[in-house]
Amino acid sequence: MCGRYVMSRAVGDLLAAFDVDESYVEELQPSYNVAPTDAVPLILDRSSGEGEPVTRKLVTARWGLVPSWAKDPKGGAKLINARMETITEKPSFRKAAAARRGLLVGDGYFEWEKTPGGGKIPTYLYGPDNQILAFAALFENWPDPALPNGHPDKWLRTATIITTAASDALGHIHDRTPMVVPPEMYSDWLDPDTTSEADVRALLDSMPEPRLVPRVVSDRVNSVRNNGPDLIEPAAATGS
Repeated sequence: MCGRYVMSRAVGDLLAAFDVDESYVEELQPSYNVAPTDAVPLILDRSSGEGEPVTRKLVTARWGLVPSWAKDPKGGAKLINARMETITEKPSFRKAAAARRGLLVGDGYFEWEKTPGGGKIPTYLYGPDNQILAFAALFENWPDPALPNGHPDKWLRTATIITTAASDALGHIHDRTPMVVPPEMYSDWLDPDTTSEADVRALLDSMPEPRLVPRVVSDRVNSVRNNGPDLIEPAAATGS
């Protein structure tokens, strides 16, 4: 599971790292404790119409997927993650898996390792070179029935992070981990022409295991009210 993560990069960093053609984001505030329902940066490839070229876009989405058929957006906070094994089958995810795949951008994420005594140790997991991580994501556009067509807030864009079974190296911390898309597979993952269940499943199965570094951090991260770079410092350095 991924229930909290870090995103501290500037817009310019994302434009360069993902070869973005169009940005709909002017500024991003760094967050070291991104929580469900927060607005997060999302990379997607879309075409403006049949026969038109595909362009890569940087937009924002609310974390926690709301299916287009949902009566209201309240359930989105429960759909922050989608299991890789079932996204092509479950009604909440299968249409998005076929047509609306994206990349949620982060520096790393938090997990809580259970101890024999019943406690939980907060752990920050990140790339070995502190590189930008691209979490495999699905997104949806939910129409607010209370607003008329053409209203600027008519459509709510939401997203979920796909998780997979953790490798032996990370499995002792938690049995699930976000699926991280390597740079050489960005275009394959985002390709809007890949729509069949078989092709999507083949794409999922070809994704390599993430190589992440764990670091025990302060229990201050346990509260969503806390934020700042000290949350990803080693626990010994923060005195907790």
